[in-house]
Amino acid sequence: MLDQQTLEYPHGVNFINNAWVPSSGEGVETLNPADKDDIVGIVPDSTREDVEAAISAAEHALPGWARTPGPVRGDILRRWSDLIGENLEDLARLMTREMGKPLAESRGELGRARMELEYAAGEGTRIHGTTIPSRAPGQLVYTEREPIGVVAAITPWNFPAVAPVRKIAPALIFGNTVVLKPALETPLTALALAALLREAGLPEGVLNVVTGRGSKVGTQLTEDRRIAGVSFTGSTGVGRTVNEAVARRMGAVQLELGGKNAAYVHSAEDLRTVAAEITSAAIQATGQRCTSISRVLVREEIADDLVAILTETWSGLQVGPGDAEGTVVGPLVNHAQLTKVSGYVRQGIEEGAVRTTPDRQIPDGLYYAPTILDHVTRDMTVAREEIFGPVLTITRVKDVDEAIDIVNDTDYGLAAAVFSEDLDLVMRFSRETRAGMIHVNHGTVSQPHVPFGGVKESGLGAFSIGLTNADFFTQTKVVYLKHSSGSQPGKAVSGRRGLTLDNGTDPA
Repeated sequence: MLDQQTLEYPHGVNFINNAWVPSSGEGVETLNPADKDDIVGIVPDSTREDVEAAISAAEHALPGWARTPGPVRGDILRRWSDLIGENLEDLARLMTREMGKPLAESRGELGRARMELEYAAGEGTRIHGTTIPSRAPGQLVYTEREPIGVVAAITPWNFPAVAPVRKIAPALIFGNTVVLKPALETPLTALALAALLREAGLPEGVLNVVTGRGSKVGTQLTEDRRIAGVSFTGSTGVGRTVNEAVARRMGAVQLELGGKNAAYVHSAEDLRTVAAEITSAAIQATGQRCTSISRVLVREEIADDLVAILTETWSGLQVGPGDAEGTVVGPLVNHAQLTKVSGYVRQGIEEGAVRTTPDRQIPDGLYYAPTILDHVTRDMTVAREEIFGPVLTITRVKDVDEAIDIVNDTDYGLAAAVFSEDLDLVMRFSRETRAGMIHVNHGTVSQPHVPFGGVKESGLGAFSIGLTNADFFTQTKVVYLKHSSGSQPGKAVSGRRGLTLDNGTDPA
């Protein structure tokens, strides 16, 4: 199980070179969203010196880690997964205290993190290159994948375990070293995971964790030329800033950004099953999830029935602390998020939306009652902007043409869902909808070995998870190998196109 030092790590320290390193930065309290008097821990708002130390440690560790065979790197990741499993309950409770999500979701998130870890570990035996026929006799041409170098991983607060693991695991398996900046709202899970990775046998400096504000720590990481690539998950606005900073120095970016994910309901044998799928995808993490279904487009003929079922379902969802039995909807992460969500609902009603769920009694604190807004038009603010809370909008449409048009009428393009018994319609929706992931007859739930990402302002760079990770965390090197006893370099030979050189190139 987690030892006391790991679970209640020393206040005001970062994780650098496999050690807890004190910081001179101001301490920032991590508070339990369900109990403002519960201080989960105190982490540093790290200084430039702290970040410099972390980058230097990662840079120093890079050559040795890159030389470590991929299968051996995979063995360490598997041991990390085992340790997460052995400490799952303690980690889940820590996550729930930090972020507020129900314990069942925290346990499920850790299970998902382990599945992504298992896939990444296996990649250590699949770092494949290719051989290419050479035009020159006696020459072998092949490619190999190399690590890009030191990677900065910047993660959000809504998935305290999956988000760091999703970046750390593929970075490490391909031979990179990492500096992780977790969200300041949920840093303790990341620090605990780092300590477990040390226990799994990770060498010093391969993973370093520095906490702090994005405006300071994140900015320094994105601007440092020793950082070969930045993998960022967060808001589109911040992602745009990250992209601009990294592009100026010709670095690589992997951006997972916001979404305004729609579900189109055309037909179904059982609308209750559809409502259950939508509810699960919309309400997880209290709606604070980039792939949450936040808007439903429903064919007019079945709209009243679906709205009635959804309203009944959402009116009965239990709201409360994440560690309370039966809780389905936990608190929002902080007061700013509560203000944002309530402001959107108020604006939606002012613009003409109809609230179908009751403004019922819920616990005091950072809670918001699950809310359905019906008769939402495509131009309303709640239909266009990411709310990131337990709010679902309903827009009634005539047909699939109108549905596809509305789904695509947004700056985002992360995920979308369609519910229909008509295969031709499903295929058309999947083909014409501009989103990175399309889900048919189920909610927007991804799998741990399948590429994950979006288009437009929902993402940039290689998709994460699965085979596409290699496109970001490695670079291709081409090797031309010719035995020294072969024909003399530069010797002219006759070819069908005229004069060539024996290395296969045309003379310049």
